[in-house]
Amino acid sequence: EDQQVWELIERHEVPRLLAVNKIDRVSEKAQLLPFVAAITETRRYDAVHYIQATHGKGLKALLADLERLLPEAPANYAEDELTDRSERFLAAEMIREQLMLRLSEELPYATTVEIEHFEQVGGLSRIAAAIWVEREGQKGIVIGASGAQLKAIGSQARRRMEKLFGGKVFLELWVKVRENWSDDDASLKQFGYTG
Repeated sequence: EDQQVWELIERHEVPRLLAVNKIDRVSEKAQLLPFVAAITETRRYDAVHYIQATHGKGLKALLADLERLLPEAPANYAEDELTDRSERFLAAEMIREQLMLRLSEELPYATTVEIEHFEQVGGLSRIAAAIWVEREGQKGIVIGASGAQLKAIGSQARRRMEKLFGGKVFLELWVKVRENWSDDDASLKQFGYTG
């Protein structure tokens, strides 16, 4: 894979920066010089940056170099345009986000969100969404004891939507089961995973 990437890079005359990370793990900094020399012997680099990304060391200079080397181009989107995705899509993503945050390791692999109804009237958005799982047992994980998990997921997602959409959101969530939906072409198409 690395060789293919290098062949692609070498076909184009583009600036090249070498970022050597985790320099904090090398006790004798002089050991870095032969390492970098071996790399720069075979490939051309416009600059070498020694960084420690987790602590931000050396990142300012690297970012300044990157900014200097990036070509200027006209903006693809208006300055106030946040995304090219619909509010319907963003609503589903916010529900998915809360599923992942609240359930993390417990989240069933085959879980998706489908917006069944999305209507905006005045400053109110009415959204009905289905959270699809593949087995009845997974439904219980998403709903939680006495519906507490689903309520928390919905409340957090609703707050995020209200902030983004700039108005009140009425959000209804249901958890539905469709066995093996992730292996079914019609279901994958319905949920937007295939064209």
